[in-house]
Order: sequence, then structure tokens, then C-alpha cells
Amino acid sequence: MSTDRQREPSEFTSRSARYGAQRRRKRRIQAVILSAVAVVLVAALGAGYYVFSLTNKFNTQSKTVSLAMTPEQERARPVKDPDDGSMNILLLGVDHSDEADQGADSLTEAAGQRSDSMMLVHIPEARDEVFIMSIVRDTWIEIPGYGMNKLNAAVALGGVPLLMQTIEGTFDTKIDHVAMIDFEGFRELSTALGGVEVDNDFAFTAHGTEYFYPQGRIVLEGDRALRFVRERKSFTDGDYQRVRNQRKFIAAAVDQLLAPGTLTNPAKVYSLVDTVSPYLTFDESLDAATIVGLGMQLKNVSAENLVMFTMPTAGSATSADGQSIELASELAVAQIGSALQNDTMADYLEQNPPPD
Repeated sequence: MSTDRQREPSEFTSRSARYGAQRRRKRRIQAVILSAVAVVLVAALGAGYYVFSLTNKFNTQSKTVSLAMTPEQERARPVKDPDDGSMNILLLGVDHSDEADQGADSLTEAAGQRSDSMMLVHIPEARDEVFIMSIVRDTWIEIPGYGMNKLNAAVALGGVPLLMQTIEGTFDTKIDHVAMIDFEGFRELSTALGGVEVDNDFAFTAHGTEYFYPQGRIVLEGDRALRFVRERKSFTDGDYQRVRNQRKFIAAAVDQLLAPGTLTNPAKVYSLVDTVSPYLTFDESLDAATIVGLGMQLKNVSAENLVMFTMPTAGSATSADGQSIELASELAVAQIGSALQNDTMADYLEQNPPPD
């Protein structure tokens, strides 16, 4: 099978001149993907705006997901060195549009839920960089207790705890926190911002709709924004282009969120947090105070220190039961696992730079 997808362009922001000055100019602030509102919260609270009111609003309106595992799952988890000060956060974009149980409050409570975007964020102990790795949801992988399947199937089979256990087992690395945003939140965020301007790679019409997106600079708002970040059937490389579009949207939204006109307007910050918080879900230990504390530790991290890439794959294939899948690169998995365990992600990316 072709491995063209492995060579996809990535929204990669270099950490220093050795990654290339040209890349630094091209890449905008990526921030912590799927937690754009949390970025605003950190910035606002760090500046002292309405601390109590904002944290209370955030904690009250955002949701919580339990990461409780069975005793067997807990015993199988990687052990983190007590002296390891790095942090790993699993970021998920979840789609509740087709839930079997519309009343469910978390991914552990409803059958048939899925995650359309999965990213692993690694924050080094030095807190001087942030590494954001996208993982294609159709990656063919070992799911504990269920055998080989698409990574995304772990969510339907056992919710967030099983997905977390699967990723931890793949890289032999413990995940510290989980953060999720419902895709409906993209719509509300775009509306609250008065539209989000992105540079669309090529013209397309969203499958089954009349939504046409011309090539070049376009403004996304409301349902058009939501469909832009969810669309995949219009693209020859499906999920890969969807991931790129999601990055474009979040990068542009974060730029607008962090603009002086937003952060110096407490009323607007409050309105944004109020609007989008209901679409955010965090594990029980990742509340507003924890996010703000982490934000203060990362206060010196700029766009040049935020590195985004996609986990390399070994190409496309078809499973024995007829599913279209992406084969994981065993070499890349081993190297990334080692980098996570030893807090040497920068060295891994220097030796294996994502392609332009």
C-alpha cells in the first residue's frame, strides 16, 4: 500500500532555528488543541481578571469524566517515576450527534459514542515547550481485552478509561489527564468570536449539504464552522484533511482569543467562558485551578515552543473483516514511546522532523 499519508504536511511549529526559520514563520499559535477556552481562562486568570467569578463559572459549567479503571486495568498501567515531572494529556474531540443515549454525561456512560480527534500532549518537566501529537482514529492497534481493532473502537468498547489504557499500553507511558470538547463547541466558539477566519486549502462542498467552502481566506461561523471541522467525506485522504482543518480552525480561534482586544475585555472573556464551558469535559483532577497553575508554569512558552505533528503510520490497508485501516509504524511507536518515557521528545523530533 502507498505510504503517501505518512508524508502529509503537518502544522509543525519548530522550537528553535534548527527546526527552520521558515517553519516558525508559517506556524501560528497552536496552543493546547481542543482546550482553546482553557487557554483564554489561563491567560485571563493569570492577568487577574475576575478570578473567582471565572473559575466558578468554568468549574460549574464544564463537565467531568471519571477515569476509574477496574483493578486489572490499574495493575496493567505503566508506572510513572515519582521524579518524572513531565505531563501527558490526552485531548479528544467528541461527537455526540449520533449517540444512542442522548442523556449520557460522559463517554463512559453511553454506547456508540466516538472520538473524531485524538491528540496526545506532552509537556516536558522543564515546561519550556509543548508537544502535540495527533493520532489518526483509524490506526489499527491492540485494544486490551478485545484484540486488534481501530483505535477509535476503544471508546465504544470501554469509554475513556479503555482508550487511555490502549494508548498507555501502546507507548508504555502513563497519561496524567484527559480533556475533551464536544464538536458542538466549535460552533458556539465561532459564533461567540463573531466568526473565525481560516486559510482553506482547496475548494469543496461538504458532503450531503449545500455548504460550499472556496479556496483561500474564508470566515467560518455557526453551523458552517461545525461542518468544516467535521467534514471528511469530501477529501481523498479523509481523516488526514479533517485533522488539518481542525488544526486550522483552532489555531485561528486561539489567535483571536489571545488577541489584545479579547484579553483586555473582561466582559468578552467572561462571555466566551460562559458560552463554551458547557462543551468542555475534564477528568476530575483537572479543574480551573489546576489549569491556571499549569498555565503559569508555561507562561514563557510562545508559538515558537509549540510543536505539532501527526504520529507516523505505515500506510493504509484493509483488515480481515473489511475495514479500511491505517497501519501503525512499529518503529515510530517505539521511538515515540521512548521519547515520552525519557522526556526526550525534542530529540526525537530533531532526529525525525515532521515533513513540511
